[in-house]
Amino acid sequence: MSIIPEGVLKGRVKAFQKRLRDSGIDAAMIRVLSTFIYFTGVKWLRPSLMIPAEGNPVLFAVKGEEKGLRSLSWLDSIVTYREGGELMGKVSGLIRERKYSTVGLEFSLERDSFILFYEMFKRLNPSVKVVDISPITQSMREIKDEYELEAIRRAGRIAAKAMRDVEDIIKPGMTEVEIAAEIYRELYRAGSEEPLVYVNAGPHPRIHAEPLHNVKVIKDSFVTIVVSADYGRYYANMARTYFIGEPNELAKKSMECMNKVYEKAIDLTRPGIKFSEVMIELDKIYREYGMTDFRVLGYTHGVGLQVEETPITTIVPKDRFLTPEPGMVLAMVHAPILIEGLGQIKLEDTFVVNEDGILERVTET
Repeated sequence: MSIIPEGVLKGRVKAFQKRLRDSGIDAAMIRVLSTFIYFTGVKWLRPSLMIPAEGNPVLFAVKGEEKGLRSLSWLDSIVTYREGGELMGKVSGLIRERKYSTVGLEFSLERDSFILFYEMFKRLNPSVKVVDISPITQSMREIKDEYELEAIRRAGRIAAKAMRDVEDIIKPGMTEVEIAAEIYRELYRAGSEEPLVYVNAGPHPRIHAEPLHNVKVIKDSFVTIVVSADYGRYYANMARTYFIGEPNELAKKSMECMNKVYEKAIDLTRPGIKFSEVMIELDKIYREYGMTDFRVLGYTHGVGLQVEETPITTIVPKDRFLTPEPGMVLAMVHAPILIEGLGQIKLEDTFVVNEDGILERVTET
């Protein structure tokens, strides 16, 4: 069975179905992996789930996988197929059989939300109105329940331990891949199933730096490590920057700036205060230190079934006008300072917005 309690999953589906009915949507076809996990509790790399506004959800699985899927999921209605074309045909046949006129799909940034599926769906169902259900699924997922919060806290402890353990091993001459390998070893041993590790060894800064085998740690530059650990399908992420050698004045100034930005972000991020308002105050610090031209715009994003999920202030400008709410989980400061010749400077932790509006850091080091 799923590691997420069945009652939690049933409650999510029931709440989602009400949202569908209120929006005049007959059914939703879930192809985005994280949303599939949200409703089924199962990580399945070909996610296909139909949730009608009324009645029981239907899973779609490759012929031969149905028993394994049924053993993991609380859902028992499964339709099998042998290849992608047959899957689309069976989905379309079910829509016609049930006379659905409006069907929801997620227009998402995530894997598995390919435009190819959308175009195929439209061709096979020309009389069906297709609507974006991302606002519904995202708003539900933004506010975490107690199961989710406990899983994220556990993930935070795993991430923090891995970061502590790697601090003493970073040496000049090590490659980014060698550093990442040490961290991955710790994360997998601690129970993470799909952790992500980014390493940027200066002097040339990269955002979201997937580790490279031919980039080595050198003296007089920064090494930035981002650790995203998952537990029970839920993530926590954090970042730390280390200077190798004796920092010059520019390096000292950039680190002091990032520390002040981090402290101010924690102090100001509260329910009722828009993210954009916090960004205005953070920019005052960047200007004070002469770092405005080196900083990336935006400072926080949501964390949950994805390492980055809504609100994402660094990617989606409209999200900057949202406000934190109790039950949200936020990573900050997500935006680094990038200085050619030194590297990337980043300080990031994951925080739960508690009922009293106070931030609880779950990635303590």
